Amino acid sequence: MMKIDQFQPYLDESDFLALKESFDTKWITEGPKSKEFSEKLCNLIGAKHGVFASNGTIALYLGLRAVGVGRGDEVIVPNFTFIASANAVEMCGAKPVFVDINKDLQINVKDCNRVLNRKTKAIMPVHVFGMSANMGEVMKFANKNNLKVVEDAAQGIGITWNDKHVGSFGDVGCFSFFADKTITTGEGGFVVTNDDKIYENMLYLRNQGRLKRGSFVHPQIGYNFRLTDIQSSLGLNQLRKLKTIIKKKINILDHYKKRFSDLESVEIIESDVRSNHIPFRVVIKCKHNVEDLMKHLKESGVEIRNVFYPLHKQPCYKNNGKKWLFFNKNDDKFFKESINAYETCLCLPSFPDLKVKQINYVCKIIRNYYDTRPPHE
Repeated sequence: MMKIDQFQPYLDESDFLALKESFDTKWITEGPKSKEFSEKLCNLIGAKHGVFASNGTIALYLGLRAVGVGRGDEVIVPNFTFIASANAVEMCGAKPVFVDINKDLQINVKDCNRVLNRKTKAIMPVHVFGMSANMGEVMKFANKNNLKVVEDAAQGIGITWNDKHVGSFGDVGCFSFFADKTITTGEGGFVVTNDDKIYENMLYLRNQGRLKRGSFVHPQIGYNFRLTDIQSSLGLNQLRKLKTIIKKKINILDHYKKRFSDLESVEIIESDVRSNHIPFRVVIKCKHNVEDLMKHLKESGVEIRNVFYPLHKQPCYKNNGKKWLFFNKNDDKFFKESINAYETCLCLPSFPDLKVKQINYVCKIIRNYYDTRPPHE
């Protein structure tokens, strides 16, 4: 039996040496390495301004606050995303209002009309599993209804829509550098914008209500959302390896596609042709009982994972008092695709150092499972 992890960060000796450099210079708080990392990220994304945050959730909170989302507002959030997307809205004192997704797992913009009202302040497209939401539709809807656009691009480094990098379409774009992201700083987030005023808002919010450190006069209320140069040193080195990481991930996706090309019981979720696809995870849609398949994979040594549990079913959001009760807008009938995705989709191991023999083993276990299923199941 082969043991295969769900994910491993792409780390090597060069990352260790990058960290050592920060210790050697004795600059470990946010400083020159962070400035260099920020500039290179903005250049990659195609954004005028960028600021760091402590993690991806705080990046979303910072972006939301900077565009003016606050108490009494509502923000449209896809029902199929990691819970941090909704929690960041709640942190602002606003309400996340859920809409369904399309078959490609991205936000269904047509469903947004169902929840639109005078309290709607913003829309949050979430670019999930290494693919882009339809930003043409998102921006058209937002502009028509005078909404702010806060892109959750936590999984979006390297992802483009019509050759334009995600995160650069809306008022702000928010990224994460958690350990399982395409590039990592361990923890960390980044927010970009092309708007000078929003950028100034973010500077105040992330740095104790002042524009520069060293001053004890604070014109606004702010917080400490800074990163460290230790993390930025790691991030810079990871960025140097980005092309290699992307190539490895695409090769892994291609190998899975070849191995499953003749298996009718498994479909790999693919991106829209206007989006490239750098798999955050390789997601498969399965026939039959996915719980049984998960158990079979785990017993065979493969660490497997579900996709996102629908937000409208989360215990912390489902009819949790009048605060979250959206009348009948959270009925299951409105979220058929996100429910179906949770019930039929699985995340396969797809970390950059995954070997061909490991991919073959995963595919063999899945094929063996379906070979033993009765035809009528």
